[in-house]
Amino acid sequence: MRTIIHVDMDAFYASVEQRDNPQLRGVPLAVGGAGPRSVVAAASYEARRFGVFSAMPVSKARQLCPRLHIVAPRMSVYADVSKALFAIFREFTPQVEGLSLDEAFLDVTASLTLFGNGARIAGSIKARVVDLTGLTCSIGIGPNKLVAKIASDMNKPDGLVEIRPTEVHRYLDPLPMSVLPGLGPKQRRPLLAAGLRSVGDLRRAEPADLDRLVGARAALRLQRLARAEDARAIVTGQAEKSLSAEATFDTDLAERRDLYRELSKLADRVASRTRTKGLTATTLTLKLRTPDFTTVTRQRRLRKPTANTQAFNALARELLEDWLREHPKTKLRLLGVAAVGLRNDSEPDLFEAYEPAPPAQGVDAAGDLIRDRFGIASVGRARQLSGGKPPDR
Repeated sequence: MRTIIHVDMDAFYASVEQRDNPQLRGVPLAVGGAGPRSVVAAASYEARRFGVFSAMPVSKARQLCPRLHIVAPRMSVYADVSKALFAIFREFTPQVEGLSLDEAFLDVTASLTLFGNGARIAGSIKARVVDLTGLTCSIGIGPNKLVAKIASDMNKPDGLVEIRPTEVHRYLDPLPMSVLPGLGPKQRRPLLAAGLRSVGDLRRAEPADLDRLVGARAALRLQRLARAEDARAIVTGQAEKSLSAEATFDTDLAERRDLYRELSKLADRVASRTRTKGLTATTLTLKLRTPDFTTVTRQRRLRKPTANTQAFNALARELLEDWLREHPKTKLRLLGVAAVGLRNDSEPDLFEAYEPAPPAQGVDAAGDLIRDRFGIASVGRARQLSGGKPPDR
């Protein structure tokens, strides 16, 4: 039987901000943008008591909590804290599967003889996290990923819940069906109408009844989840598939000069992140959203795998120009740029290894060093300034 731990930091972004600024401690806080179309990236527990949660429009959050403090996100700081957290996790096991900057699964089955039982390991992790970062986390322990994830949500914040194999149904049966992954409101509707409310109701339901309500395939999946059947293994070292950046504008943009300026910022940011991770991209994707929320993407391969800012800018602009020719004078509320087809740039193709470095490589490297020290917005290109000319071809 496996011992799986799920670690989930408590209100991660907000907690980091409260840690670094004592004046924010104990007050309702949201991390997010200040614009009218911004959304909440994270909310402190003080803000959550007012009904403020992540992904909520900041305007609505302010209505729910007029005294809400809004703090701009500091992604580079959160990334540094995340590195420290994952280093702690790997002190106890190499079997670590990161789900986000602040969340991970750990398989500690092979570590029990060295560090003690699951509860002892979880307690040690919590203590190390507090000592090294000043933050708290909630941990769930179970025989598989599903049970561990549910357990970590049961006593937040700063919780520790262990569900042993013999106790799974005692813990899970009373919980609402919504704790099961992938069971959204639409699929819950016919189940609720039939009188099914809890995980235990699903587990004990007649398969034929579930088939009739949600279909045979969904019924089989739901009963397996309700029985806490989960054979998924820990997946370590997952390669990133893409790196992206996007911006929602406070007012819809139609002028090409404004669009080119914002596009340049996004391409610059994505190129810098790609280089920081030691990767190159083979393809670039442009994302566009119009005022009526219609979202489209355009994609094109780069001439060769690269993380060069100039190359990203040039191709992103080509994609935008092509779209603008097809949709003249159309306003945009969002632009996004994504580097896809990522690969390790330490393993270049045979012929690419002999090509000279791009002329802008030194500029890119200098910009990366400045951003690393002073933040993402500390340096940019002249074309990104308001009122600047559109970038030259």
